[in-house]
Amino acid sequence: MRNSWYRRMLLSYFPIFLITVTILVFLSFLVVNEISQKETVKADQISTGYIVDTVQMALKEIEMNALDEVERNSRYNDFLQADGPHERDAVYAVVDSLRTLAAKDELVDSVYVYRSGDRQTLTTSGLLEWDEFADRPFVELALGQPAYQGWSPIRDYHEMGSDAKRRVISMYKRAPLPFGTQGFVVINVNMYALEQKIRTMKDTDVSFLQIRDREGNLIFSTRPSEPGDAEAAEGRILNRIPFQATGWTFESGIAAGQLFMWVSVVSYIWIVIGVGTVLAAVAYLLYITKRNYKPIRAMMHRIETVRDRMDPPGGAKSDELLLIDRALENLIRQTADYEKQQQENMLIARRQLFIDLVQGERLGDAGERLDRLKPLPVQVTGPYLLVLVEILEFPRFQQGFSVQDQSTLKFALTNVLQEMARDEGLHGWGEWTEANRMGLLLGVSPDVTEEETQERIRRLSERGIAWTHDHLGLSLMVSVGPRSDSWEEVSASYQAAARALQHKLSLGQRAFILSEDMPVNAATRTYTHLQGIAEFVKQFRLSDGDWRSRLERIFDDLKADALKDEDIRMLLLTMMEMLAREVGDLSEQLQSCFTGERAGSWRRAVEETTSLERLRSLFTEQLAEIYRTFVAVSETKSHRAMIVEMKAYIEENFADPDLSLKHLSDRFQISGKYASYLFKEEFNMKFVDFMVQLRMAKAERLLLETDDTVQHIALQVGYANSITFGRTFKREVGVTPGDYRKLKAKSQSDVPI
Repeated sequence: MRNSWYRRMLLSYFPIFLITVTILVFLSFLVVNEISQKETVKADQISTGYIVDTVQMALKEIEMNALDEVERNSRYNDFLQADGPHERDAVYAVVDSLRTLAAKDELVDSVYVYRSGDRQTLTTSGLLEWDEFADRPFVELALGQPAYQGWSPIRDYHEMGSDAKRRVISMYKRAPLPFGTQGFVVINVNMYALEQKIRTMKDTDVSFLQIRDREGNLIFSTRPSEPGDAEAAEGRILNRIPFQATGWTFESGIAAGQLFMWVSVVSYIWIVIGVGTVLAAVAYLLYITKRNYKPIRAMMHRIETVRDRMDPPGGAKSDELLLIDRALENLIRQTADYEKQQQENMLIARRQLFIDLVQGERLGDAGERLDRLKPLPVQVTGPYLLVLVEILEFPRFQQGFSVQDQSTLKFALTNVLQEMARDEGLHGWGEWTEANRMGLLLGVSPDVTEEETQERIRRLSERGIAWTHDHLGLSLMVSVGPRSDSWEEVSASYQAAARALQHKLSLGQRAFILSEDMPVNAATRTYTHLQGIAEFVKQFRLSDGDWRSRLERIFDDLKADALKDEDIRMLLLTMMEMLAREVGDLSEQLQSCFTGERAGSWRRAVEETTSLERLRSLFTEQLAEIYRTFVAVSETKSHRAMIVEMKAYIEENFADPDLSLKHLSDRFQISGKYASYLFKEEFNMKFVDFMVQLRMAKAERLLLETDDTVQHIALQVGYANSITFGRTFKREVGVTPGDYRKLKAKSQSDVPI
């Protein structure tokens, strides 16, 4: 019994451990070996493919450069046509072009032009006769196969019989392009340069590359030639890629099998490590089992005692491991519940501490609570900044999200702002002090200047506002209180920041506010605004069409004085109440504009808006509707009586030069536009035309019945001078006042007595 647990522990998991480790070691060996071989072949294929593509692009570029030069340079055609006097200039120009082509690319060995007319060849050395040119066999081959488009096999090339031969591959094109019969342009690529280019792209210590021609003959290899290397390389070839331009085949593989050798070494290392691990694990298991079985035995004695006490007599015995499992499960559950409760208590305590700090309460043990709760990520002794973040249009936020979603979004916003504060070198602690307002307490390093601190706060605010708008679809306004040197001053900073947020309407689109920038005596100007509102109501009641400009000035003054939001709303709603007392009793329709269901919706919109411009728009629309209703009601009640009285007044005073719409407006307490409207509707003419008719009728009588001068008559009918009177009289009557008097006098003298 003493060693039973030791054997049970040792033999229960030792066999499966041994088998599992053995299988994993061998599987690892097989998998690593297979993956290594596949990856080696794949890597070699990519490397060789890159070399083939590079060579193909190089040859294609040489071909295209030559064809482009021959096509663009008309001197080639002049040379091929051998046009006598111009041939010498053409030869020089073409030779210079051939030299340029040969020098443009390091792979180009030479370029020459063969002219079929006289069988002469033009090279970079000059014009050669047929018998002098050493590359005649290739030219004859080109003449026999004029339609061939590819590159030739590797051949020896030299221009003169005394020149050293060079290994090249060649391409020829009929000239003039594309299918001329006057000659050929031959391009020779130096094989040595091409081989050197290939060598620079291949690491010969790791892999090798060799090229075979159409017949399978080896024409190039990066490996040194040694006996038996050909057979060994053939066995290690991993990839073969054909090269269509020349008919070659690129073969590649691992040089001396180094990579596979390393794979084998790695595999052996894995086996050694696996075997060593197994042996070490066996020794460790024996040691640990022997060392720990005594405490386990003591624990099992205690469990057996509990089991004997808990199990009924004669009943089935509970398994020891089941008892351990139950005990551990209960312990884990209790621990998790305790940690969760501790975390919740910590969050509640931190939030309460934050509220106490911003309200200036229970500051006696604030230092001790700060040390215990550690709300800031690092220890900060001051100074501090209190930043208030408020969600604008909060009713829309509440309607658009459930309570759980609102809490999640607020939690995310708090964490994001604290993270952004750390990015700016500030240590933030954020808590929601109200449903729509979060306080962010920032610790600042003492060596940071106040200007630099404000700049960091500004960057933090701009980033936070932009992130919230882009990711959460919310609009924020940020207010920053003054700098505090201790915890005791945080409350004053909070109050200053909160006061600044009471000016959202007047601040407009400003989403970042410094409490120091807010006015301190704006409330004292409230009486001045009340006077302006009273004047506005008076103008509105008198149907003055200029009420809109006056309303604009009221809003401009409210914005300039930066009043609190509640003061702005109070003043504007007071204006509506004054207007309701002035005009609301005229009709039920007007009364509904102030007390109906639609008016209630309008008032709710006024209470919810956070923009002065939106408030301006709401009041302008509402007042425009009230004005239209008021004018219509006023016209209905006093239209006829007023127009009769105005007509009589004008007939009595039309000779007054100061009589105008403005005069009538002041006389009858109506707007000038309304007076003009009444005349137009009643007499189908304008006020000015009506007054001119009266003046011209009296002027005609005075011209006929008196001998007064025209100037005197003009003054009697309301004109300041005879020029204006004469111009108006001629326009209305058709003749000047003097001619009218003469014509009337003549017509009376012609009447028989």
